[in-house]
Amino acid sequence: MTSDRSALDRQAGTGLAIEGPSYSPGFWLWHATLRWQREIAAVLAPLGLTHVQFVLLSCAWWLNDHGRIPNQLELASQAGTDVKMTSEVARKLEAKGLLERDTDPGDSRARRLRVTPEGTELALRAIQQVERADAAFFRPVTGSGTSVDAVTAMFRLLAESTA
Repeated sequence: MTSDRSALDRQAGTGLAIEGPSYSPGFWLWHATLRWQREIAAVLAPLGLTHVQFVLLSCAWWLNDHGRIPNQLELASQAGTDVKMTSEVARKLEAKGLLERDTDPGDSRARRLRVTPEGTELALRAIQQVERADAAFFRPVTGSGTSVDAVTAMFRLLAESTA
């Protein structure tokens, strides 16, 4: 079967010699990501948050907690999300009473984001739940001797790489 696949690749002119999806790190990253997203969604559902709402609320909380009152562009940059989607989700969080969107005194088009006390309480509960879920999800790797810091560094390298 391997030779058939290689022959097909050579015939197509791709030069690929992959044995199949099971040998592709991207294939397994896709599967791991899907499983992780399902597990995080399951943890967040009882709290009334979607995954993207959680990410934006927790990033806004973190920025506020560190003395920053971000606009939507700064929040999108911190969270790694699209600016338009960030704006839409921020409006939903505002409607839930979790976030305040105030006009920026320096730019009437921009909105400064402050997490409400209710948003802070929910963000902290959600962060705790997600951290527990992450620990369980990554346990097969961290339990075999790889540190959480090493796993985090690997994903950060992949996320920030421009190559």
